[in-house]
Amino acid sequence: MDHRARNAVKRRLASGEVAVVTAGHSGSADTIDLMGSLGLDGFWIEGEHGPLSWERLGDQSRAADLWGMAALVRVSRPDPSLIVRALSLGAHGIIVPGVRTAEETRAIVQAVKFRPIGERGVTLGRRSYGRPRFLHEDNDETVVVVQLEDPVALANAEAIASVPHLDVAMVAQNDLAQSMGHLGEAGHPEVQQAMASTLARIAALGPGHAVAGANIGRAAEVAATLALGVRFLYANYDAWLGAAAREYLAAARKQAATAAHR
Repeated sequence: MDHRARNAVKRRLASGEVAVVTAGHSGSADTIDLMGSLGLDGFWIEGEHGPLSWERLGDQSRAADLWGMAALVRVSRPDPSLIVRALSLGAHGIIVPGVRTAEETRAIVQAVKFRPIGERGVTLGRRSYGRPRFLHEDNDETVVVVQLEDPVALANAEAIASVPHLDVAMVAQNDLAQSMGHLGEAGHPEVQQAMASTLARIAALGPGHAVAGANIGRAAEVAATLALGVRFLYANYDAWLGAAAREYLAAARKQAATAAHR
């Protein structure tokens, strides 16, 4: 299998499974390589808040290729020039924050896809190497994710998720909390209720529509989230690292204290 042509996020979603992607304090090629070896389906390369470097993106996406994993780049805004540049340098998909309407979503899809679906600027780039039919195949291989971050976006969720060729409509709970007047309180009941109802509405649209996506970091929350119909999970690996470190240190301190009193 040509891993460049069929990334794991696309395969999971196409087969009705759950795709799991991650990101964290480091998005280096070595980190992405490690995450691929653990079985993650995609790595979220941060270009809205993080230090996205065009020079590094080729190596980052190559590391994802080693494992058939998707290198998904979050751009800072729905700018076609940013989108096509990320794809030309090897990204397998694009994440766009702050989307509020179906019209905005259609414009993003057009920027990601070549004709006849969209108007992506024609260029070959790294992922075309050794693939003479790249321009005819890549529309089926790119992942398009939009993030819904405020009540207006949530009200338009069904229309957004119905845009053809959109893969994931994701509710971004931290920004949603801020827009609802609960800055830093993503766990606030009003925020959680708004997120859960929107995710369920997106999922209820069924096949032929974008799947619902959510930012869920704790394993204890996964079952309830999937019960809403979510099939795209994003988790920050820093939270996993912190939880494991705290557990390990607690065990070490406890054992040391016990040994000292023998």
